[in-house]
Amino acid sequence: MTHVADRTIRIGTRGSKLALAQTGTIAKRLEEAGHEVEIVTVSTPGDRSSAPIAEIGVGVFTSALRDALLNKQVDVAVHSYKDLPTAAEPGLSLAAVPPREDPRDALVARDGLTLGELPPGSVVGTGAPRRMAQLRALGLGLEVVPIRGNIDTRIGKVTSGELDAVVLARAGLARVGKLDVVTETLDPIQVLPAPAQGALAVETRVDDVDTEHLIHSLVDDAPTRASAAAERAMLAALEAGCSAPVGALAEVVEDLDSEGAVIERLSLRGIAAVDVEGDAVRILRASAIAEKHEAEQLGRALAAELLDLGAGALSH
Repeated sequence: MTHVADRTIRIGTRGSKLALAQTGTIAKRLEEAGHEVEIVTVSTPGDRSSAPIAEIGVGVFTSALRDALLNKQVDVAVHSYKDLPTAAEPGLSLAAVPPREDPRDALVARDGLTLGELPPGSVVGTGAPRRMAQLRALGLGLEVVPIRGNIDTRIGKVTSGELDAVVLARAGLARVGKLDVVTETLDPIQVLPAPAQGALAVETRVDDVDTEHLIHSLVDDAPTRASAAAERAMLAALEAGCSAPVGALAEVVEDLDSEGAVIERLSLRGIAAVDVEGDAVRILRASAIAEKHEAEQLGRALAAELLDLGAGALSH
C-alpha cells in the first residue's frame, strides 16, 4: 500500500455545480497541505431523475458515491450531509465534517420582496416537505408548490415569472456565489432548517486509515460535527427519512456552570410537522441543551419529546 503522501487522492463527487463547489473546498485544503488531488465525478440516480425526492427515496444522491468509494474507484467521497441516510454504511467512516456554511433557508422573491411582503396567493416553490409545511403554517396565505431542479433552474422560475418566489438552502447559494439573489434570509423561528443543512460529510473507507486521519486532521470541525450529530440523531430517532417534514438546528452556545464559570454547551431546537393536509399544518416544537460530548443523546431526547407531543404520526 502506497503511503498517502505519495499518491494522488481521488475525491468522488456528484457533477452538479453545487457539488463541485463543495468538493472544491476540500480539494483546495488538501492541495494547500501539499497533496496531489484528482476530482472524480460520479453520476447518481438522483441526478438522472426529475421525480420528487420523497418518491425516489433517501440516498439517491449518495449511494453511487458510496459504491465508488467501497469499490476503490475513489479514496474520498464528499456529500451534502443532509442527503446521507441516517443509518451508518458498513465499511465507511465519517472522516470529517468541515466548518458549516450558514444553515438557514433563503428566500429568492420577485421584486426584492421579503416573505411578509409577498401578497396572499403568491406562488412559492420549494422541494422540501419540511419547508412546505412550515411556510403553510405561517398563515400568510401563500400557495406553496413542490419543485425540483438545480439552483439555477429554481431561481429561473422566479426570473421567468413562473413563480413569485422560491426557498432554497442559503449554504448552496453561498457556495456557488449567488447570495446576491437572496431577498431574505429566513429566521429559524419561522422556518427551521433541515438536519445538517449547510454541512458537508467527508467519507473514507475504514480500511484506509491514512486517508481518514489526513482528512480528519485537515478539515474536521468539532463544533459542526457535534451540531450535525445532534440534529441527525433526532431525525433518526423519529424514524423519519431526510425528506420528512422535520427541522433541526443545533448550535454551540455559551452557558454558565454551577460555579458561574462560562462553558460551552450544545443547544438543539427541533420541529416536526403533522397533519400536513392543505393548509392545516400542526408544527410541534421542542428544544433542549446538553454537554457537547452528549450530542447524540441530546438528539434522541428531543425526538422523544416530539414523539410525546404527537410526532408519531410521521411514521404512519
